[in-house]
Amino acid sequence: MKKDIHPEYREVLFHDTSVDEYYLVRSTLSTDQTKEYEGKTYPYCVLDISSASHPFYTGKQKLVDTGGRVDKFRKRFGNKTKAAPVAEAAAEEAPLEEALVEEAITEEVVTEEPVVQEAPSEETPAEEDTSEDK
Repeated sequence: MKKDIHPEYREVLFHDTSVDEYYLVRSTLSTDQTKEYEGKTYPYCVLDISSASHPFYTGKQKLVDTGGRVDKFRKRFGNKTKAAPVAEAAAEEAPLEEALVEEAITEEVVTEEPVVQEAPSEETPAEEDTSEDK
């Protein structure tokens, strides 16, 4: 192991100020502050939050359902343990597809057709003469 390239690994005193809890943990954290704890002097680090005060670890965390996402999911997919919802879902989708097809047909009827103008036909005098001779 090379000398003078590794940080010093020592016991450091961490203090969670929100619940006034102290932790003595081995760390390489470098700090200028020191504090006496249980008769010894340790490097000292102040924490705003730790496992003693974090809502996830204390069990006080609340899950917020923004916009009713859970209710929307349950309404849309329901309980998957039943066999009947599968048949009901297929029956609900069929009228929707038919309505979409009807809308597409009505849109096609509205389309305009290009107007074609026909040139007037002129009869030649030779054609008139042949019809009179007979």
